[in-house]
Amino acid sequence: MNHSNCNVTAYEGFSLVQLSVYIPVLILGIVLNVLALCVFCCKLGKWTETRVYMVNLAVADCLLLFTLPFKTLSQFQQLKVGGWCLLLEGGYFINRFMSIGIITIIAADRYLAIKYPLRAKALRSPLKAAFASGLLWIVIICEVSIIKSLEDRRQDDLCFEKSSVTPSVVTLCTIIPGFFVPLLIVSYCSIRTIAELMRKKNENGHNEKLTRKAVYIVSANMAVFIICFLPLYLGHLLRFIMDSMSSDCSSIQSINNFVHFASIVANTNCCLDAICYYFVNKEFKEASSKLAKTKSDASEEGGIPLSQVTH
Repeated sequence: MNHSNCNVTAYEGFSLVQLSVYIPVLILGIVLNVLALCVFCCKLGKWTETRVYMVNLAVADCLLLFTLPFKTLSQFQQLKVGGWCLLLEGGYFINRFMSIGIITIIAADRYLAIKYPLRAKALRSPLKAAFASGLLWIVIICEVSIIKSLEDRRQDDLCFEKSSVTPSVVTLCTIIPGFFVPLLIVSYCSIRTIAELMRKKNENGHNEKLTRKAVYIVSANMAVFIICFLPLYLGHLLRFIMDSMSSDCSSIQSINNFVHFASIVANTNCCLDAICYYFVNKEFKEASSKLAKTKSDASEEGGIPLSQVTH
């Protein structure tokens, strides 16, 4: 198939759309994440597993927000691939995957704490959470660095743009462990957590309102994760398929436009993380602490010590 005549670039008005969305996202995201960092680092007393993960999530989101002005500027200035471009792209993708990774760990940690409270008590600690977060940073930084070194980019290619229609196996190998595996983990852990919470509600009718609050929060966390990230990575997957099988330049261009607009939706996650994982945390903690006092919480298999989730 002949791809040589394809010239895949961002939609002509994309830079203006990006600018109009990123200005409020940048302002709101910085305010919310800095506020969250101040509270978690300065206002709370005891360090907990959730607090450690939340600090790392807020840091990753703040660093991602820092790259958005440069990403927008690169569209207006048509920044070419080079030292600064690779550095900005690397920072952008490192913090995107770090956010996904931390959200995945939070979902798994929450599920284990609820389903297996006695075992989780031995496995969970703030120090272990810090070690897991640090290890995740190292793995993602190394992974993105390797990916950037393996990418086949021409010097005249635009920054933050895949102009080539050559199928990118590197991209495929990145999005599977970088998003689709975390998607399965987040979905499974969230659904199982909701099931445990619903079982608890049926066993303890007087706690129905409190349990319902916790279910709403877990459901909201999962929904935000899926809505923000799934369109983007489905777009990347579809772009790989189109590059591999199609010679229709207009179809490839349409998929490329979709990926660009889906990336805007994904980047709004910087604001939504702070809302979902910080502001609702107080309500979840209140519900958890009261539900944890129920008699059945003493049993590992039958009990659901929800206080473990936010501590």
